[in-house]
Amino acid sequence: MQLKIMPKKKRLSAGKVPLILFLCQMISALEVPLDQKLLEDLVQPPTITQQSPKDYIIDPRENIVIQCEAKGKPPPSFSWTRNGTHFDIDKDPLVTMKPGSGTLIINIMSEGKAETYEGVYQCTARNERGAAISNNIVIRPSRSPLWTKEKLEPMILQNGQPLVLPCRPPIGLPPAIIFWMDNSFQRLPQSERVSQGLNGDLYFSNVLPEDTREDYICYARFNHTQTIQQKQPISVKVISARSSRERPPTFLTPEGNASHKEELRGNVLSLECIAEGLPTPIIYWIKEDGTLPINRTFYRNFKKTLQITHVSEADSGNYQCIAKNPLGAIHHTISVTVKAAPYWIVAPQNLVLSPGEDGSLICRANGNPKPRISWLTNGVPVEIAPDDPSRKIDGDTIIFSNVQERSSAVYQCNASNEYGYLLANAFVNVLAEPPRILTSANTLYQVIANSPALLDCAFFGSPLPTIEWFKGAKGRALHEDIYVLHENGTLEIPVAQKDSTGTYTCVARNKLGMAKNEVHLEIKDPTRIIKQPEYAIVQRGSTVSFECKVKHDHTLIPTVMWLKDNGELPNDERFTVDKDHLAVTDVDDGDAGTYTCVANTTLDKVSASAVLSVVAPTPTPAPIYDVPNPPIDLELTNQLDKSVQLSWTPGDDNNSPITKFIIEYEDTIHEVGLWHHQAEVPGTQTTAQLMLSPYVNYSFRVTAVNNIGQSLPSKASEQYFTKAAEPDTNPTAVEGLGSEPDNLVITWKPLNGFESNGPGLQYKVSWRQKDGDDEWTSVLVANVSKYIVSGTPTFVPYLIKVQALNNVGFAPEPAEVMGHSGEDLPMVAPGNVQVNVVNNTLAEVHWDPVPLKSIRGHLQGYRIYYWKIQSSSRRDKRHIEKKILTFQGSKTHGMLPGLEPFSHYALNVRVVNGKGEGPASPDRVFHTPEGVPSAPSSLKIVNPSLDSLTLEWDPPSHPNGILTEYTLKYQPINSTHELGPLLDLKIPANKTSWILKNLNFSTRYKFYFYAHTSAGPGSHLTEEAVTTMDAGKMAGILPPDVGAGKVQAVNPRISNLTATAAETYANISWEYEGPERVKFYVEYGVAGSKEDWRKEIVNGSRSFFGLKGLMPGTAYKVRVGAEGDSDFVSSEDVFETGPAMASRQVDIATQGWFIGLMCAVALLILILLIVCFIRRNKGGKYPVKEKEDAHADPEIQPMKEDDGTFGEYSDAEDHKPLKKGSRTPSDRTVKKEDSDDSLVDYGEGVNGQFNEDGSFIGQYSGKKEKEPAEGNESSEAPSPVNAMNSFV
Repeated sequence: MQLKIMPKKKRLSAGKVPLILFLCQMISALEVPLDQKLLEDLVQPPTITQQSPKDYIIDPRENIVIQCEAKGKPPPSFSWTRNGTHFDIDKDPLVTMKPGSGTLIINIMSEGKAETYEGVYQCTARNERGAAISNNIVIRPSRSPLWTKEKLEPMILQNGQPLVLPCRPPIGLPPAIIFWMDNSFQRLPQSERVSQGLNGDLYFSNVLPEDTREDYICYARFNHTQTIQQKQPISVKVISARSSRERPPTFLTPEGNASHKEELRGNVLSLECIAEGLPTPIIYWIKEDGTLPINRTFYRNFKKTLQITHVSEADSGNYQCIAKNPLGAIHHTISVTVKAAPYWIVAPQNLVLSPGEDGSLICRANGNPKPRISWLTNGVPVEIAPDDPSRKIDGDTIIFSNVQERSSAVYQCNASNEYGYLLANAFVNVLAEPPRILTSANTLYQVIANSPALLDCAFFGSPLPTIEWFKGAKGRALHEDIYVLHENGTLEIPVAQKDSTGTYTCVARNKLGMAKNEVHLEIKDPTRIIKQPEYAIVQRGSTVSFECKVKHDHTLIPTVMWLKDNGELPNDERFTVDKDHLAVTDVDDGDAGTYTCVANTTLDKVSASAVLSVVAPTPTPAPIYDVPNPPIDLELTNQLDKSVQLSWTPGDDNNSPITKFIIEYEDTIHEVGLWHHQAEVPGTQTTAQLMLSPYVNYSFRVTAVNNIGQSLPSKASEQYFTKAAEPDTNPTAVEGLGSEPDNLVITWKPLNGFESNGPGLQYKVSWRQKDGDDEWTSVLVANVSKYIVSGTPTFVPYLIKVQALNNVGFAPEPAEVMGHSGEDLPMVAPGNVQVNVVNNTLAEVHWDPVPLKSIRGHLQGYRIYYWKIQSSSRRDKRHIEKKILTFQGSKTHGMLPGLEPFSHYALNVRVVNGKGEGPASPDRVFHTPEGVPSAPSSLKIVNPSLDSLTLEWDPPSHPNGILTEYTLKYQPINSTHELGPLLDLKIPANKTSWILKNLNFSTRYKFYFYAHTSAGPGSHLTEEAVTTMDAGKMAGILPPDVGAGKVQAVNPRISNLTATAAETYANISWEYEGPERVKFYVEYGVAGSKEDWRKEIVNGSRSFFGLKGLMPGTAYKVRVGAEGDSDFVSSEDVFETGPAMASRQVDIATQGWFIGLMCAVALLILILLIVCFIRRNKGGKYPVKEKEDAHADPEIQPMKEDDGTFGEYSDAEDHKPLKKGSRTPSDRTVKKEDSDDSLVDYGEGVNGQFNEDGSFIGQYSGKKEKEPAEGNESSEAPSPVNAMNSFV
C-alpha cells in the first residue's frame, strides 16, 4: 500500500448542495507556499505579508514609517488612502514610498510636524489577479505633557490616621507609568500598610511617626518619548499621640459596598481593594458561585490587587474583597463583565483551484457583542463589485462553483463590533499547474538510531497533487503501518533503525503531470557511555581515576567534557584529563563531589555522573581472586547480509586477567533456547567480526574466561535477523532404489532449518533413464525426504538429482546420482551344474552363470542347497536337513565341506539378487566314498574268570562305510605298572562279543579295540580289566557288593559329545561314565584360531550346558572336561552358529499355540529322562585300582626294527593316566569323528561363503524335510536341552 495525500472531494445532486459540503471542499484548496523559486514563475494574487499595527503611536521626534509589504506574481503595485480618501504621495515632498514595497516614509525630522500626519491610513496592493488591502492604521504621535503647576500644602495628621497622597498624572499617549520616589531618586518602601493604587495614588492604611517626610514625589514615565515627569513634592508630618484608638477596616478604594468592572476578552483583569484601619487590615479575595482560576490568578500589591490573565467570558461574575483586622471585617463586591472584540473562529484561507473546480471561503468570527461580517472584493464592498456568476455569498461563507480563470480575485472579510474589528485577505487563484516539489534535491538527513526521522517534501500543484513515498532503487512503496505521512508531504519514520538508511523518493501527481525528488537518510549509532564513571571512596592523599568510555558512530566526532558539581573542573594541575579518564592526584576533602562526563556530537548528547567521597586512610585489604564478571553492553554494528560486528565491554576481571572470550549464538527461528559455539577471541579483544548464515534470527552472548574459571554468560544481545538467500547446499545421501518391481524410491537427507537459508524450503526432485534420451522429469516437494516414482520398468538404471530451493531461489546445480528401479525375482536357474567329489567329506560344484538380463536386479551371488538322501549301508526314514552355502558375486564354482562319507547327496543351485532367489536348477545327485569308522559305541568286559574275559561291544555309531573287521589289541600290566607284550586279534565284523581265553589269573590287562572299513581302521576304545584269583583270595579282596558276573570300566569317560547351534548360542550335551562327585566344565573357542580356550563351569552334575554370546555364522570348537580324583577331557567337536539374517518364511516357532505345545512336550521328556537317569544309577559298582589310570597307550611305544615287536614302556607318561574313551591317536592329534575334512577347514557356519582363495565362509541353515534317513545317524537319546532345541 502506498502512502498518499488525496484531495477530499464529494459530489451531490444539483440543488442539494449544503453548506457543509463546501466547508469540506475547502480542504482541497492549496495554499501557495512562500517559496521564492515558485513565486518567480507562478501567477498569484497579492498577499499582504507585513503591515504596521492598527493603533500606531509614533515618536514625534523621528521619521514616520508606515509599513506595507506584499507578495504576488506579477509583483503588485501599491496605493494608499488617508482618512478614507486617496493619498497622493507624489504631491507631498516629505512622503516617499520604499522601492519594491508599499512602505511609506514621512520625513518629519528635517521639517514638518507629526501632528500634520495624524489620521487613518490604509494600503492597497494590486496586480492583474486582484487587490489586497491592509488594516486601517491609525497614526497618532506620542505625548508626554507636564504636570500643571499647583501649590501643595503640608499635610499634618495624628499617629494612626489613614492617608491618601494623590498623584493625578497628566494624560499622555500612551498612558504614563507611575511610581513614587524621594529627592534621592530612591523608591519609597511599600508594605501591607503603605501601597500604591492602580490610579497612582499612595495609600496609607494608618500613618506612623516614621512616615514624616517632605519629599513624597510622584513620577510619570512616558516610554515612547523616554521622558519622566515629576509632581511637586508633598510634605507629610505625623504627630505622635499618647494613644492611638484602634478601629475596624473601611475601604479607601473602591467606595461603597459594590462596584462594576468591564474588561475585554484576552486582557488582564485587575481588581483593587485598599482598606484603612488600625491595626492594618488584611485583604482576602473570593469569587461568588465559583473558584478563582488557579493558573491565571495572581496577587499583587500585598494582595490588594487581584489579577486574572487571559480573561474570557467564563471569568464574568461577582468578586468579593474582604478586609479584616481584629476589630472587624468589611467586604466589597465587584461585578465583572467580560466583553470581546471580534476574534477568529475560522479565518478565510487562500484558495487555489483549477478551472472547473468548486471551493469556498469561510469567515467566521465571534465577539461580545456578536460581530457583523461584511465582504469586499479587491477592496470594494461586494455589493457594488462586478458580478461573478461562479460566486454566491451566504452570510459568512462565499461559495464558488465551476470557477474559471476570470474568477481570480482577493476577497476581504471584515468582522466588527463596538470594541474593534478584524480584517483578513484571502485570494481565490484559479490555476492549472502540474506538480512541483519545492524541497531541494538530494537533501541529506542524518538521524540518531531509535529517534524520529522527518523527510521533507514541500510540494505545489493545481489541482492538489497526491503524494507517494518510495524507498530504494526498486521503488518499493512505503506502508502506513510503519510510516506517517503528513499533509504537507513530510514523511515521518517514528523510530528510525539502521535499516532505515537509504534513498527515499517523493512523488507528486495530479492530472497535469508528475514530479519526484530524492532525499537521502543516514542513521547514525547513538553516542553511548559504555563504561561509566563509578562511585568512588578514596583516602586522602591518594589518587582516584574516573573512566568514561564513549562509543559513538564512526562518522561523528564526539567531544568529551568533565564537570564537577555541574561546573567546570578546578584549575588545578592535580586534575588531568586524557582520552577516557579523569584522574585526580593527592585527593583532599575539597575534591569530594559529583563528577560528570558529558559527550557531545553534532546530533546527540549523553552524560554520566559519579560521586567521589574522601575518607581517612584505612588498611588495604588483600585482593580477592575470582572468575570474571559477565561482559556487558553487547552491541551489533556493521550489519551486513552475512556478517556483523559484535562489541562488548568486559566485566571486572576480579584480579585475574581475562585470557579469552567465548562467543555463542542462538537461532530463535529454528532452535530456540539452544546456544551454539560461534567463535573465541583473545582476552585483549572486545570486538569480533562474525560470519553469519542467511535467514537466521541471531542473538549473541559472550562469556569471559580467566585462570580461575569461566564467567556467567552475558545478557543476550539485540536480535539480528539476516536476510534470506538461496540455499548454499543441496541434500546429501541421495539414493534411488526400488521397493517394488515397478517403482523407483528416491531418498535423501534433508537440509535442516539452519541450512535452508530462507522460508519456503522445497526440493526439486528430477530423474530420467540413464540409457535413454528422455528429458528430465521433475517435481517439487516439501517437508519430505522421499519421493516414489511409479510405473517404472523393472531394474532400469536412472540418473537422479535433488536440488534445494526456497522463496529466494535455487541452490547450485546438484550432482547426478545413479540409481535403479525396483528388482524382481530372477527368472532363470543356473545351468550345466556339475559335481566333482574331492574326497569323502568334500565336493566341488560348477555351474554356468545366469544371463544378466534374467537376474532382474543386483547380483548377490549363487546359493547351493544340498542334502543327504541315502547311505549305502542303511536306509530308514528321517527328517532331511537341507544345508545352504552362498557364494557372493559372479562365482561359478564352490566347495561343499563337511560331507558324511559313504552317503548319497543331492543339490541344486539358484541365483540370488536383492529381491530374493530365482528358480532352482535340476537336482544333481552324487555319492561320497567310504571313510574310516568312528570308535565302537561301547566296550564292556564281563564274566571274568581265572583265565578268560568276555568282551561285549556295540558297533560304531558312524561306520562311514561297510565294516570289514574289528581289531583287538591287549597287553598285561604288572604290579610295577609296566606293560607286557602287545597281542593282536582280528574279529569278524558281524560279531558283537568275544571270549578271550588263555589269560593269566589275577592279572590286569589293557585292551585296545577299533573297527575297520575298506578305508582303514577307525578310532579305538581303551579298557582295563582283571582276571579273577582263586575263590579264597577273591573273598578277601572284592567288596561284598561286587557281583561276580560283571566288570566295571576302570577309567571314567565322556562320550557322545553333541553340539546344537543357533544364531548366537549353542547347547552342548554329553554322556559320562565314571565315578560320582565330578565337576564338569566346557571349553570352547573359534575353530582354526590360536586363541586360548574359553572355559565355562557346569553347575552340579548335569550333562548339558548352554553357550551364549556367540557370533553368528562362526565355526567353534568345543570339548568337555571333568575335575575330580582324575582330570580328563573329551575329544573335540566342531559346530557352526546360524546366520544373522531373518528368514522370509513364516517362523512357526513364534506362534503362540506352537510354543505352548512344545513346552508341554519338553516337560514330559524331562520327566522321562529323570526317571531313566534314576533307574540307570541303581546298577552295581566295582572297585578300581588306585594307579590303574597311570598306564600309557601302548601305541606310542616305538617298534623294534628287527622283529617288529614293541620296545620298552616309556616312563615319560607313567603318571599320566589313560582316559577311558579317549579318541586321541598315537601322534597326539585330534581326529574328527566324521572326517578329517572338518567344516573348520572350510567355513564358519550356516549360509557360509567361499573366499577367492577357496576358504570356506559358508553357513548352514535349519531347513528340514522328511526323507529316508541314513543308518549312520546316532540313535542315542538327546539331552533335555537338545530335546528342546529339536523343536525350535
